[in-house]
Amino acid sequence: MAQTPAVSPLAPKDGFPAMPELPGVRFASHQAGIRYQGRTDLLVLEMPAGTQAAGVLTTSKTRSAPVDWCAQALQKGRGRVLVVNAGNANAFTGVRGEASVARTVDAACSLFGCKASEVYVSSTGTIGEFLPDERITDALPLVKDKLDGKDWLSAAKAIMTTDTYPKGATRTAVINGVTVTLNGIAKGSGMIAPAMGTMLSYVFTDANIPADVLQALLKKGVDRSFNSITVDGDTSTSDTLLLFATGSAGNKEPKSADDKDLKDFKKKLFDLLLDLSHQVVRDGEGATKLVEIRVTGAASDRAARAIGLTIGNSPLVKTAVAGEDANWGRIVAAVGKAGEKADRDRLCIRIGGVEVASNGLAVPDYDETPVVAHMKGQEILFEVDVGVGKGKATVWTCDLTHGYIDINGSYRS
Repeated sequence: MAQTPAVSPLAPKDGFPAMPELPGVRFASHQAGIRYQGRTDLLVLEMPAGTQAAGVLTTSKTRSAPVDWCAQALQKGRGRVLVVNAGNANAFTGVRGEASVARTVDAACSLFGCKASEVYVSSTGTIGEFLPDERITDALPLVKDKLDGKDWLSAAKAIMTTDTYPKGATRTAVINGVTVTLNGIAKGSGMIAPAMGTMLSYVFTDANIPADVLQALLKKGVDRSFNSITVDGDTSTSDTLLLFATGSAGNKEPKSADDKDLKDFKKKLFDLLLDLSHQVVRDGEGATKLVEIRVTGAASDRAARAIGLTIGNSPLVKTAVAGEDANWGRIVAAVGKAGEKADRDRLCIRIGGVEVASNGLAVPDYDETPVVAHMKGQEILFEVDVGVGKGKATVWTCDLTHGYIDINGSYRS
C-alpha cells in the first residue's frame, strides 16, 4: 500500500482545534480492517432522540449507495446514528452495495434502538470494490461500548483517506440570548470539485433548530464554501455534508432561516463551513500553494463563480502557479472558455494586488518584481474583472504538482 504523504505545507499552523463536548453526542473510532491496516477506519456517532438533520449531497449521476440512503433518510429530517467507514466507497457496487447499506442500517437500529430513517451511512475510498460490511456490523457492539463525547481528533482521523491531516473546526454563537456550540469535522484531499461540495463533512450543534430551517441555512452556507473550492475538477461519488442539531441548548425555536435571532448562528455556521472547506483545499493532493480567485464585473454571482472555477480548474493556470510563473495569459484563456459573458476589451487582471492587464491589454511597463515575489509565496491572489456587470464571487483552489500524480498513480497499490 502507498505510503501516507507528508503533511501538507499548507496545513493550519495551530493544528487540530480544541473542540468541546456536546451534550448527548457520543462517538468512537475503531480499527475494522476494511482496507487499511494499523489505523482506525470506522467512526460511529450517536445523537439524542429528537435530533434534527439536514444535508447536501453530491450531484454525481454515479453516486454511491450510502449517498442514496442519506438522501432518503434526509426526507424525514431526523438523526440518531452516523456510521462512516474509510477505505472503500461502496460506489458502483449495484444491488450488492445497497444490500450492504441495508445490513449496516439494520444492525445500527437493533443496537441503538432507533428507526432506519434516523441512521446515516457514509463510505469513502476506492470505487468499484464490494464493501466487506460484516467488518462494520461485527464491530458495532464493540464501538458502542467505547462511545464518549471527548475525542474529536480521533473522529476526524478515522474518516481520512489520502488526507495528510485531520480537519476540524468549532464555533460558539448566541440564539435569543442562549449560547450554542457548533463542532465540525471533514475529510477531503482529492476528487474535489463543487457539485455539491467535495468530500465528507459532519457538523453538530446543540442548538434547537428545526430540520427545514437547518436545510435552508446549510444550502446557503455551502454555496459560499464547499461549492466554491476545487482541487482537481473531479466530483466524487460520495460527497456528503450533514448538519445535526440536538436541541439540548434549549433556545427558543426559530421559525425560518431569516429569523433575526439566527443572525449570529448563521454567521458562525457559515464561518465554520468556510474554515473546513479551506482546510480541504489546503490539503489538496500534492498542493504547495493556496490560490484565491476573486471575480468581479460578471453578469451574475453565479456567472462569476463559474468563471472563477474555470480558472481554478485550468491545468495550465494551476501548473503555472506550481512553477511560480506569473503567466496571466492562461487566466485570459480560462475566462474565455468559461462559457459566461465577458468583455475581452474591458478585462482586467491583478496578481497579488498588482495590475498586469487592463481594458483588454497588458499594462505597459508594469513592474514584474512584486508579482514574481508574490508567486513565490504559499498564498496566491488572482483578481479578475470581466467588465459586463455587477456579479462577484470568490473561489479557492491549489496548484497542480507532480505530487498529485504520485498520490493518485499509486492510490490502489
